[in-house]
Amino acid sequence: MGGFNLQELMSKAKAQYESLQKKMQETVVEASAGGGTVTAKMDGRKQLLSLKIDPEAVKAGDVEMLQDLVLAAINEASRKVDAQMQSTVGGMLGGLGIPGI
Repeated sequence: MGGFNLQELMSKAKAQYESLQKKMQETVVEASAGGGTVTAKMDGRKQLLSLKIDPEAVKAGDVEMLQDLVLAAINEASRKVDAQMQSTVGGMLGGLGIPGI
C-alpha cells in the first residue's frame, strides 16, 4: 500500500488517545470574573473542581450580579479547557504521520 501501515497507524492513534486522556486528567485551568470576585477551577474533562466567591460579593446582596459572575467564570474556564485541548489535539494529530493532516 505504498508504505501505509494501518496497524502501525492504529497503534499510534491508540497511544495518542491514551496520552490525551491523561492530559485531560492533568489539565487544570482557572478563570475569574468581576476582577477576581468569582474564580472557577476546572479540569480538562470540564469537571468543576472549585468555585471561590469573594465574601464581599455576598455582603453586597446583589444576587443577580453574583449569578452572572459565577456563570461568566465557569464559561471562561470551559473556553480555556477547549483552547488547551484543541492545541493539544492538533499537536498530537501532526504526530500520527498521516499525509495531509
